[in-house]
Order: sequence, then C-alpha cells, then structure tokens
Amino acid sequence: MELIIFLVVGLIAGFIAAHFMGAKQDLVTNLIVGVVGAVIGGIIAGVLGIAAYGLIGRIVIATLGAMLTLFVWRKYKSR
Repeated sequence: MELIIFLVVGLIAGFIAAHFMGAKQDLVTNLIVGVVGAVIGGIIAGVLGIAAYGLIGRIVIATLGAMLTLFVWRKYKSR
C-alpha cells in the first residue's frame, strides 16, 4: 500500500512541478520526475531537519524536489 501511495504522490508532484516550471510532459515522465523528486526532496528535508506530516506534507516535499530535479535537468540539458 505504501508503494502505491508513494507512486501517487510522485505522480501528483511531477504534474505540479511540470506545471510550475512550464514543462510539457507526459504521464510517465511526470511519474519519473515526481518519484525522483520525492527521493531528493526527502533527502534534503531530512538533512535540513524538516518533517513532512500527512499526505499534503509528502506532496509539498516531493513537489519541491521535483522542481529542483527539473531545474537541474534543464541546466544539464542546455550544455
């Protein structure tokens, strides 16, 4: 059940991040960006001592991580 929740949070985070960053992505790309963003956001939040409670907290942390992932990807891709 946790895996399904993780994937749904990743999908939502990927969609929100793509919307805010102006990226045009399909469903699978949103899922990948969201899941990678959730992992990166979780690591950064843990290092900073930030705790995310509940589904909304998970989505916020994952979205911020996904936005960072898209930002870094764009910088890497433009080289």
